[in-house]
Amino acid sequence: MATFTVIIPFYQREPGILTRALRSIFAQTYTDFDIIIVDDESPYPAGRELEGLAGSERERIRVIRQPNAGPGGARNTGLDNILPETAFAAFLDSDDIWLPTHLENAHRAMTGLRGDCYWASMQADEDFYYHFGMARLEEEADARRIMEEPLVLEVADLASVMLRNWSFLHLSCMVIARPIFETVRFEPMLRLAAEDVLFFCDCILAAGRPILCDAAGAGRGRGINIFHSIDNQSPQFLSQQFNTWMALDRLEKRFSRRPQDVASIASYKNTARRQALWSQAGLMRRRKLPDLQMLARWAMRDPALIRTFFELGTGKIRNAR
Repeated sequence: MATFTVIIPFYQREPGILTRALRSIFAQTYTDFDIIIVDDESPYPAGRELEGLAGSERERIRVIRQPNAGPGGARNTGLDNILPETAFAAFLDSDDIWLPTHLENAHRAMTGLRGDCYWASMQADEDFYYHFGMARLEEEADARRIMEEPLVLEVADLASVMLRNWSFLHLSCMVIARPIFETVRFEPMLRLAAEDVLFFCDCILAAGRPILCDAAGAGRGRGINIFHSIDNQSPQFLSQQFNTWMALDRLEKRFSRRPQDVASIASYKNTARRQALWSQAGLMRRRKLPDLQMLARWAMRDPALIRTFFELGTGKIRNAR
């Protein structure tokens, strides 16, 4: 029986990445945890990464192998296999690491404040400059201090704040309590896109008290990362943008009675359309065929894509004059 179950979706091509993540877990100051690693048909098997661990460490790890379902599907498998006695689920990407006090801070804040959805800050990193610490929300979102050590904040309408800018949330810094992980799941069909944002929003809406800790909980790694390995010249880029639009469309339905939030989501949706169309125009400039099948599929779901196409074309003609 453990207080925390750590869920790690694993898909990597080189050794050492998962070992580094596991070392950061076993270095935690709060040690009442077990670990589920979901090997999502990884080219480099997760089991090999356990060979250098002590027997007492391996005993606390379960490896579940499954056909590739993407990171969301792998995390769902982890959530489905948490033991009945576990109180909290914590996520860690296989290429990230935890700072030593992450679980201790989460446990203190969640038990002391009765929080059921928790995020720590991401460790500052010049390569991932868009992340920022939770303390910044005191100025930007009128966050309220509810604990001083570590500094824990509460935001009155966290979902709306997140929809305007979700750079302060990260899965490797997230912990959820049993009432949340028993009911909320990822939408695995949205792999390559904003499935994490949709999950964040669903957890916030389901939570009685979401809380934010300014102390850094995790540091970014350097393994396979779908967002940073796909650019607008990648074959997967159009699918990524379509799935992002799909996630945003679902968010829009969840917030249909909140005009300000709908406006934020609509802006992101239009950005996805424009980026998708510019990527296909780039293919044509390089004398490659655009993905007409995917574009047609998108336009069937979202006629506004056609309007955006003509807006971009009209703007290009004006600029040419």
